Amino acid sequence: MTTQPNKEILWNKEYVKVMATNFLLYFAFYLLTPLLPLYLSETFGATKDVIGIVLSGYTVAAIIVRPFCGYVVDSFSRKKVLMTCLAAFFVCFAGYIAAGTILMFAICRTLHGGPFGAVTVANSTCAIDVLPPSRRNEGIGLYGLSNNFAMATAPSAGIYLHDVTGSFMLLFWTALLVALAAVAIAYTLRLPDKSIVKNKDRISLDRFFLTRAWLLAINIAMFGFCWGVLSNYLAIYSKEALGITGGTGTYFAILSCGLFLSRLQGRKALRDGRLAHNATEGMLLSLVGFTIFVAIPHPVAYYLSAALIGLGNGHLYPAFLNMFISVARHDQRGTANSSILTGWDFGFGIGCLLGGVVAEHCGYGAAFWMVTAENACAVVLFITAGRKFFESRKLTC
Repeated sequence: MTTQPNKEILWNKEYVKVMATNFLLYFAFYLLTPLLPLYLSETFGATKDVIGIVLSGYTVAAIIVRPFCGYVVDSFSRKKVLMTCLAAFFVCFAGYIAAGTILMFAICRTLHGGPFGAVTVANSTCAIDVLPPSRRNEGIGLYGLSNNFAMATAPSAGIYLHDVTGSFMLLFWTALLVALAAVAIAYTLRLPDKSIVKNKDRISLDRFFLTRAWLLAINIAMFGFCWGVLSNYLAIYSKEALGITGGTGTYFAILSCGLFLSRLQGRKALRDGRLAHNATEGMLLSLVGFTIFVAIPHPVAYYLSAALIGLGNGHLYPAFLNMFISVARHDQRGTANSSILTGWDFGFGIGCLLGGVVAEHCGYGAAFWMVTAENACAVVLFITAGRKFFESRKLTC
């Protein structure tokens, strides 16, 4: 039996379950992220550019799958789609444990991108369904805190476990169990009744990608690029360039605090509909953070950059997510979610790949200067064109 969420309550029971599921699936995935380059290098002797190719494989799969996910989520039972994708996401972690060669690992990593891309679309669309309309902007912003918080804390936890035990296999088993917990929580989720409307219109691109938000998608991809380089190569850069071996976990912990504080501080602006303001504030903070990170090779600047990047991303991403939702029709919520995630993953994947290539030939310092320059270009694009693009296309209802 389904239940209708309370019209006034933001933190209703189903919303909490969706938040918990989102946190756990991102935590399981990003628990491994900063250590996979080290694992591939130490276990298989992979070079930097090969590491970039292997790590970008999941993004290729996610990009292929996600445009179709929005259509599927909008056209079929959200709960069934969510559970199917979560189950596949859980099973893929066993592949990391079983992979005995770099080729098998690369295949597993690539295949994992499919269910990961699908489940993030399904779960975020469920979050929109269980939110009361009057609290939707605010709720979407806070929902994004769960995955950003996981993306920041999971690497810290993974690095800590590895430092204490020295075992990569323990990390893989931990991720597997966390994914199982996400499946268990999602199974108890009750969604409001949603009639499935069979769309008989001719198949068009807008059924799979929100073409009304194409410029916003380019912009979010550019910021995803920055995160792709940072999250995958921070540990190696810190060790090789700065001589910091035990501080990477602290870096992500500080970054997570910045994410958390900015989400709370930005709630009122989101509730009032000041989306472009929040996005601009976030991208400028992020730009300053990346600049300090690479320009000043000192521990104080290193940790200060974590706080600024966290604060920036905490303002930036929920603002963009709400902008995607605001330019989409009510029957395109799944498509809007898949579109922003596709854009982010596209940039993230290019960051993984290009970051490894540049690091191999020019060093990690050059890779992070590339990130700073690309972030600056993204800021210019949004201020000069993105804001007007959004204001001219947002829907009033």
